[in-house]
Amino acid sequence: MLFAHDTEVSLLSAAALVNTDSTDGDTLTTVDQLDAFVTANEFTGSRAHDEAELRAVRRLRGRLRGIWTADRSALVDEVNQLLRDGRALPQLVRHDHWDYHLHATAPEQPLATRMAVEAAMALVDVIRSDETDRLRTCAADDCDDVLIDLSKNRSKRFCGVTCGNRANMAAYRARRAAGST
Repeated sequence: MLFAHDTEVSLLSAAALVNTDSTDGDTLTTVDQLDAFVTANEFTGSRAHDEAELRAVRRLRGRLRGIWTADRSALVDEVNQLLRDGRALPQLVRHDHWDYHLHATAPEQPLATRMAVEAAMALVDVIRSDETDRLRTCAADDCDDVLIDLSKNRSKRFCGVTCGNRANMAAYRARRAAGST
């Protein structure tokens, strides 16, 4: 494991949030879609279940996309701003099926604030470990999704199997076409 489990979960959740708006379309346009995202990514705490909450999470999504592609200095500035905005106060907590892990906001804080601070806390570990090169954009020509490369050999290039398979098939076809002429 490269990072602590809660850090990896937070990084993967942040990438998943960014990827709800991609070349394939926007999959976070309704409160129901936000509810499904929150459930799938196991976010806990209070919820408003309204359009204002959805708009706040969608604004965060844009900020996180910018973070993913920022240079290290800009990344640090934005992470610090997210922590200030969320009035982060890290504490160890244990709940549900999770053993002790960090929370830096109260469960009563708005969902977007909790999501922002959770992502920022995970990004702190990435920065402190000098692993910012693990924040990537999918290598597929037709995909702008982001990913976190948690592989030991730093080899993850695609956001998922579909993009990897599509790129491999295109390369195979190109090799075959070059060999048949």
